[in-house]
Amino acid sequence: MKTLAVDFLLKESPNAIAIVDTKLNFISYSNQWHQKFSRNETDNDNKPLFDNIIEMPDSFKIALNKALNGEEDINNGRKFILPNGNLQWLKWKIIPSKNENHGFDGAIIFLDDITIEQKEIELLHKAEEVARIGCWELDLLNNTVNWTKTTKDIHEVAIDFVPNLEGGINFYKEGIHRDKITQLVGLAISEGKPFDTELIIITAKGNEVWVCAKGEVEFLNGKVVRLIGTFQDIDERKKIELAHQEISERLKITTQTAQIETWNYDLAENELEWDHEMYRIFDIDKNQFSGVFKAWSSAIHPDDLERTLAATNDAINGIKDFDEEFRIKHKDGNIKFIRGLSKTIKDLHGNAIKMTGANWDITELRSTEFELAESTKLFAETFENSAIGMALVSSDLKWLKVNKSLSHSLGYSEGELLKMTSLDITHPDDLPGSNSFKSNVVEGNDENLQFQKRFFHKNGNIVHAIIGATPVKDLNGNVSHVITQFLDITDRIEAQKKLEALVDVTKSQNESLTNFAHIVSHNLRSHSTNMTMLTKFLNEEEDEDEVKNLNRMITSASQSLSETIAHLNDVVQVKTGALEQMQSISVLNTINQITKSINGLLEEQRAILNINVDKSHFVHAVPAYLESIFLNVLTNALKYRAKERTPVIDIKSKIKGNDILISFTDNGQGIDLNRHGENIFGMYKTFHKHKDAKGIGLFITKNQIESMNGSISIESKVDQGTTLYINLKQC
Repeated sequence: MKTLAVDFLLKESPNAIAIVDTKLNFISYSNQWHQKFSRNETDNDNKPLFDNIIEMPDSFKIALNKALNGEEDINNGRKFILPNGNLQWLKWKIIPSKNENHGFDGAIIFLDDITIEQKEIELLHKAEEVARIGCWELDLLNNTVNWTKTTKDIHEVAIDFVPNLEGGINFYKEGIHRDKITQLVGLAISEGKPFDTELIIITAKGNEVWVCAKGEVEFLNGKVVRLIGTFQDIDERKKIELAHQEISERLKITTQTAQIETWNYDLAENELEWDHEMYRIFDIDKNQFSGVFKAWSSAIHPDDLERTLAATNDAINGIKDFDEEFRIKHKDGNIKFIRGLSKTIKDLHGNAIKMTGANWDITELRSTEFELAESTKLFAETFENSAIGMALVSSDLKWLKVNKSLSHSLGYSEGELLKMTSLDITHPDDLPGSNSFKSNVVEGNDENLQFQKRFFHKNGNIVHAIIGATPVKDLNGNVSHVITQFLDITDRIEAQKKLEALVDVTKSQNESLTNFAHIVSHNLRSHSTNMTMLTKFLNEEEDEDEVKNLNRMITSASQSLSETIAHLNDVVQVKTGALEQMQSISVLNTINQITKSINGLLEEQRAILNINVDKSHFVHAVPAYLESIFLNVLTNALKYRAKERTPVIDIKSKIKGNDILISFTDNGQGIDLNRHGENIFGMYKTFHKHKDAKGIGLFITKNQIESMNGSISIESKVDQGTTLYINLKQC
């Protein structure tokens, strides 16, 4: 009877229980076991366990073997991956079955499949992790605090962290956040008030995180004994929300500052809703505004009404969104320019149901644009018709725009100038000034600059100009371009040069007059005195032979006087009309012509002539003067040669600024410049005991050179040679 009762209780047990023998054959099992774990619906008594049970993990089999050896095994719930790949949560307790006579005779198995419950719990935990929602509990009876894993994750603490009430509150940011949570928890404990708040915590790693903390209250005998709640990470959402609030506030301020008004038009109800700015800009009393479309259209300027209404109909019909500029007329007659934009909202069937948009007052902008257009037009007219040259120059000194006066002054068309920079036609000596212009004006160190520089005309001539420069800056304060004024002063400079040349000629003529005075006072007086004495002697002499001798002396004195007068005439001729006779002359051709004319003399002296003159070098000179200068210099080099060595003469030329520098170097006797330097180009000044030395050649040469706006200088050492440098204007 007892056995039957035990079997009955086992069969009807609400748990899955099975008893097996030492060979793992079923002795008995509960109905719950059969329903949950049997492979088939037939009776399993005395049948092998693993032939009639659903698939089990290997650890279950190991636990059974332990039980047969007298070792109990308890599994409080684990997740297993079965050999077929399925997931299963199992909970078991396996107890050895002991017979008093025979020892261990089998095992009692308590088995529970908790897969469904565990999946729900797992899904709940996953949901918590994804939503970042944790749970918390404050047990006031036991004075304990419990946090779920997600709550600990949000606080960035370890999984084994044990919280308490004070420590939990201290995670909240010091100040209003900590004060508020302290107040809310206090009210919940003392008065049973639930709470729902959003505050900032400082995590264990020092990060600021927005959280939503909710708390509910549980009572026992009217007294609060437990607080439970949720704890959610809302940092991302809260920051977006705060950013949206900030943007909305900024937008509100912007629309008010920029005088932008917004509106909504309900097409179905024919109701037009304006914000405060709309009433102000349209100059309409809000209390008198009926809120219909007609009120808006009645404010539009008659000349713009048809176009604006057509654009509105297009927006309503979905052809295109409203984007128009129109005028409105105030009660006092003032006209305002309005820019309007809108979007049309449609229902699921594609029908327009609402329009929402914005208007803003652009009257000031249009007025500014009009003034700017007028100013631009005036500037353009002034620019084109200015009597002086004007140009717009970029920061890299490239011409951006030039007027007719500038093109005329430089000889280039506008198209030609726009393909080059101002540096392309700037005189080389003035390039440093252009760099100074760039640093002072283009780079913003000077607001205005005026300077003088030279350009090359298209025909090769030099153009002198005074440049005025004014920088134009963009909104960032950077120079975008420069307005330059170009005053052509070439005629003034040429006139000044002629005046200076005339002054130089006058000065030279004055010096010549001084020489004349010296000659008249000294040389001619000497000649006159000599002839007077000879004439007196001739009149008193009676001896025929002595008379003949005196006649010869008078003839010689007369010839000397004639020679002196001829020299004076040469000096006068040099100073007369030289500038009018000047022309472009090849330096090399003139030298070749002179060397041919003295070829016999060169061969007689066995002189060596080295000519290194560029054929492109042309000078502005009087042809006869240039030939005379070169001839005199070359013959002097031969005349005052060193007797003990072969004469060598080097002739060279090079460009020096606007001039051509021609040098004649010989290896002759040389001159002691320490003794004779001041008189080297004086009249009747000789420095060697040569029978043909007159002291007039270098004097005439210097005068000829200076009459052509040139200059001459000398370097010389005794018994080493002499170099003469002749500087003439380049053509």
